[in-house]
Amino acid sequence: MDRPELGFLLSRLMREVMAREKPILEAAGLEMWDYAVLTVLAESDAPTQAQLAATTGRDKTRLIGNLDRLEAEGMVARRPDPADRRNRIVSLTSAGAEVLRRCREAIGTMETELLADLDPADRAAFERALTALAEAGR
Repeated sequence: MDRPELGFLLSRLMREVMAREKPILEAAGLEMWDYAVLTVLAESDAPTQAQLAATTGRDKTRLIGNLDRLEAEGMVARRPDPADRRNRIVSLTSAGAEVLRRCREAIGTMETELLADLDPADRAAFERALTALAEAGR
């Protein structure tokens, strides 16, 4: 193999992306895990806290802190699950959706800048391949 392993390359790229995302999220008052929670909630109907933890990969006990903060900021709402009152259903509020929209827009701009040196066809192929690999790994 005449290139570094995929794990090494993806790790380097991920560190760069996260370093560029961090100030965007901080400006919105979010941590990375907060952003992950908002993103998952925007993609699915009101999961329980346990489902949300499983989907985001966040430990259930650590997720509570994120949810407490997001709820205090009015970005998410929690209510008892009518099917099992021990569970809480989490949903994205309109304020949370707006914060997520602004973050996604800024992150999109950042990604355009990050990938600006790639030929447009290479960029499109990279994005397609990365999406396919991520979806295959679900």
